[in-house]
Amino acid sequence: MNLNKQNFQQLIIKKVSLFRSFPYLPRWMVLMIDLFISISSFTISYLMCQQLQHEMVLLIPFLLKLLIGVVVTLFFFYIIKPYVGIIRYSGFKDGVRVFAATMCILVSLIILNYITEKAFSYTILCKIGLFINFLLTSFFMFSFRMLVKLMHDFAGNRDTSDKKYTPILIFDVSATTVAIAEMIKNNPAAPYSLVGFVSPDNNVRDKSISGVPVYSMSDKDSRLIKRKSPAAMLISPMEQGRREKQAIADYCEKNNLKILALPPVANWQDEHFSLDKIKNIQIEDLLGRVPITISIGEISKNLEGKCVMVTGAAGSIGSEIVRQIGKFRPRLLLLCDMAESPLHLLQLEVEEKFPKLNFLPIICDVRDYVRMQKIFKEHRPSHVYHAAAYKHVPLMEKHPCESIHTNVLGTKNMADLSVKYGAEVFVMVSTDKAVNPTNVMGASKRIAEIYVQSLYNYIKGNPEVKNNQIRIITTRFGNVLGSNGSVIPRFKEQIAKGGPVTVTDPEIIRFFMTIPEACRLVLEAANMGKGGEIFVFDMGTPVKILDLAKKMIRLAGFKPEEDIKITFTGLRPGEKLYEELLANEEITKPTHNKKIMIGTVRDNYEYEEVKFYMEQLFAAIEKYEDERVVRIMKEIVPEFMSANSVYEILDVQR
Repeated sequence: MNLNKQNFQQLIIKKVSLFRSFPYLPRWMVLMIDLFISISSFTISYLMCQQLQHEMVLLIPFLLKLLIGVVVTLFFFYIIKPYVGIIRYSGFKDGVRVFAATMCILVSLIILNYITEKAFSYTILCKIGLFINFLLTSFFMFSFRMLVKLMHDFAGNRDTSDKKYTPILIFDVSATTVAIAEMIKNNPAAPYSLVGFVSPDNNVRDKSISGVPVYSMSDKDSRLIKRKSPAAMLISPMEQGRREKQAIADYCEKNNLKILALPPVANWQDEHFSLDKIKNIQIEDLLGRVPITISIGEISKNLEGKCVMVTGAAGSIGSEIVRQIGKFRPRLLLLCDMAESPLHLLQLEVEEKFPKLNFLPIICDVRDYVRMQKIFKEHRPSHVYHAAAYKHVPLMEKHPCESIHTNVLGTKNMADLSVKYGAEVFVMVSTDKAVNPTNVMGASKRIAEIYVQSLYNYIKGNPEVKNNQIRIITTRFGNVLGSNGSVIPRFKEQIAKGGPVTVTDPEIIRFFMTIPEACRLVLEAANMGKGGEIFVFDMGTPVKILDLAKKMIRLAGFKPEEDIKITFTGLRPGEKLYEELLANEEITKPTHNKKIMIGTVRDNYEYEEVKFYMEQLFAAIEKYEDERVVRIMKEIVPEFMSANSVYEILDVQR
């Protein structure tokens, strides 16, 4: 049968793959093989000595000398243990052990040879024989290890024509990526076949690692890579900066490759490769924000042993605040939410992740003053993180009364009760949509900000208030990636269904931050705030939603407009093309954390005046008078100008 080169290679691979049935050789077997090598080398050396000296080979003297050699060899094998390493993973340290053992044997035999020659005119081996024995033993012990390693490496090569293996590339050449390659090759269950490395360094092209070629990112090498039909590129997102991630995304888009991601080495560093570590990359991994550093020690000191309350605990922001606070060992963590099923799921997660944490899930509604007062009276929380809110702009545009009911009345209840029952810190989670609001939701959050600021001013200037040392703090940030109902999960669902992906406007842009980093900054702001501040987070560079949609389509392995269509639906009620973190008249002051600024917003609101407007709003929502509610909102927040909304007529009248 005529076999071409590729078929012959695959045949050999299948034969050699029998080595996979033997993951490692037992130590006793390695010791026996090493001893056999030593005996054989000693025998060859002895015969050469006898030949050089023109002497006869006598069995009894030879066996006596061999016994001495075996005893010396076994002694140093026992001391240095060159047989303990896993042969298939032999490396530099194993080579050092072999060299040390054979060198000690050589030196010992030279000394013994000298002693026996002086005392009995008797030599174990001639001088040249000792060195021949050393060279042969070292060479064959090294060769044995390299041969086993080579066979296992060769057995690790997958049949790329076998459809059960996904041909992949690995980005970059480093200790981490080489370790990943070895794990993939040495794991029989791995569903991947490694066809090459891709390095941003052009100097490494035409080289290979463990028999796998290394390519550059040049067009010439791209053509070579395409011959191997790779389906994906494996990267370690933690090891690449933002520019590198963008370059990788562009390269994979150009070559029609999916991107697979691996978590940090610290999460998977073990002897066996875990297949569940490799996952399709998330869009969060490619946005590449600079890691956020917070004062862990200070936050821990302030929260440890305290009773902490989180409202909206089952939501995207609230649940992440819970996860992060759980690390700081509070005395009691109150999880407050009105959504039963999400709260139950959070309870199960907290029980699993923090088995020693004392926490209490509570079904409650921040709009219900009596219910919330009972909780405050019973548990007296010292830190209150208020994340409960309605956040969907189009829905709140249709339901202004509900927006005020939750976002304003709910916030007022929580702030008032925090003051009444002796809380040390009250933190309100706000939004960038509160700046120059164009929708009911954003305006409701701005009114909530105004109320808590006026409340803080009132208690600070009123010594009759018992708890006038409370720190009332507002945090303001933009969209978070992956939050419930946000654009990222929506795009994922649309892509999974085959499209189309809907974008409101080709020019719309948004700031994005991951949920964990947003919540870390909330904890940091709560720790550094003295009271009355509105903390503004550095949201980084704004992202064009259209570009985000295209990137997500490519990450899923499709081509925008060809495989998945993108359609434009028009701006929704209350939506604007871009969000701001500060109003035009506002400026910021820096803090010790570069990611957090203090917004110097108008803060001279009179508590009684604000309270008067609150009473008007609450009276209007009781009768569900939507237009009256919005009219009052515009009086409280003069910069509130409706966009794409039925309430634009109120701005014309005003």
